Formats: sequence, C-alpha cells, structure tokens
Amino acid sequence: MTDDTLRTLLTALTPSKEKVDAYLADTYVLETVDQAQALGIDVERFSHEHSLLLLKPDAIVARAVDPTLEWLAANEFQVVDARRVVVDRHVARALWYFAWNIASPERRRLADLLVGISDVLVLVVRGPVGELPTPVRLAEAKGATDPRKRRPGDLRYLLGRHNYLLNLVHSPDDPADVLRELAIYFDEHTRADVFARALEGRGRSGDAAALGRELYDVTLARSFERSDAAARLRDELGSAAAESPEHSDDAALLDVAWASGRDLDPWSLIVLGSYVLPMRTGSGSQTLRPVGATDWLEARP
Repeated sequence: MTDDTLRTLLTALTPSKEKVDAYLADTYVLETVDQAQALGIDVERFSHEHSLLLLKPDAIVARAVDPTLEWLAANEFQVVDARRVVVDRHVARALWYFAWNIASPERRRLADLLVGISDVLVLVVRGPVGELPTPVRLAEAKGATDPRKRRPGDLRYLLGRHNYLLNLVHSPDDPADVLRELAIYFDEHTRADVFARALEGRGRSGDAAALGRELYDVTLARSFERSDAAARLRDELGSAAAESPEHSDDAALLDVAWASGRDLDPWSLIVLGSYVLPMRTGSGSQTLRPVGATDWLEARP
C-alpha cells in the first residue's frame, strides 16, 4: 500500500490529522492493514463496525466481567470474540505510546505493577453503525478516565471503582486505533483467527464469561479501599513504617515502602498509589489528543 493510499484510508478512520500523520509509519497499524487486505477484508468497514474492549487486571480483581457483558448487551454491543492475553510493561507502553510521555514516573511504576497482577481479557465487539462508528460509540459510552466526569449509564460508572488509574476498562478511541490495537494484543496467526470469528458475527459472550472465570480462579478478589491498602502496607513494613515523622501520611508511607526495597504486596502499593501519587507530569509534553464523538461528527462531510 502506498503512503497516499494509506493516508486516504486513515483519513476515513480518524478525524485527527495528527493521528493520520503518526500512524502512517506505525508498525502496528501497518501490520493489521497489510494482513487484513491480504485476507480480502474491507479494512474501513471492519474497523467501523468493530471495536475492542480491554478488561484490565483491576477489572479481574474487581470481578467485573459479568457486569461488563451485561452492559454490552444492554447497549447493543455484541461480543464476537474473546481472548485471554498475557500483558507486560511493553504492552502498556505500546497501547498508550502517544500519551505515555505525559504520564508521571509514579504512574508508570504503578502501571508496571498492575500488569503483573493478572492476565487480561480482550473482547472483540460489534455494534450497529449509525452516526458514530462502533469504536467511537463504545469509547463515549464506557465513560471518562476522570471519575468526576463519569455519568450514570457509563460502563465505568456502573462498575463503581471511581478511581483515575484503576478505571478497569480501556477501548480504542476510533477506527484507526482499532487497527493499531489489534496488532498490539495479537500476533499474526491469532489476528487471522480474530478476523474470522468477528466476521462470522456469532455471539460469544459465553466464551468471554468462561474466560473470566478462568482468570478469577488464579486472581484474588481484593479491596479497592485506600484505608485497607495503607493498613496492609503498615503491617508488612512493621517498625519501618514509623521511620518517617509523617508515617501516618499515606504519601510518606509509600516513600518508606519504595525505599525499603522489600517485596511488599503489589496490590496495596497500586491502590494506595492510585489515590495519593501524581498521574501526570507538568512538562507540557505534546501527545495525541483523544478523539471524541464531537470530533467525529464535526469532521464528517
């Protein structure tokens, strides 16, 4: 595919000119586009009709699979494939590559701990395409990253863990991101199978629920409460927790925990850190702005 042809395709998949420019040379996008075309798949149509929903390790800890499946069905999203995926720090950086440069060092540290909690569940969903493509509608409906902006009816609001970092689910912003994330989660062989199952159009919520139960079997349900996390860390640190004159302060407690070099409970570090540590830098670094429904509607002819 020539650069001009790819640019034309990407322009139909995102209203963001900056994203089009960035994705022209993005390996993940190129892999998916080349494979889909070789398989005879209409790339534009597929990425308009389908999206992905990632249930992160915190969603597994929260036992959020069944409520998510129920919400999807109630909002006219059909699960057409489901995959258990192993994730690591590199997957996290690939997914949020164009935004991670404004993440604080503390947030990156917490994210690296989070991907070690469990495997994840990736759902391939299909929805009716009206004014908005499926990925745009899903991105809007799942709710904002910022808990203060979530509304009743949003998936993240329903799941009830009102935290900025521990937001349980992720989905692509627009059809261009669907192509990119397909290559991040899945290798070439698996992607071919994902395409085939998705195009069958058969509902696979039962498969997703079964995978969720498998993940629950190897992942403990844990508390998301700040006080529980702090109490666990103080208990594990023992007398070391009192070394700081501000040991009753949660941020200072985390400083002591990091400095101790001890193998502490990662979930408690994640939960407490998600409440008290900065999530963004103040450097003003440039990043690709998320695309929303308004951007899409305004950009269409």
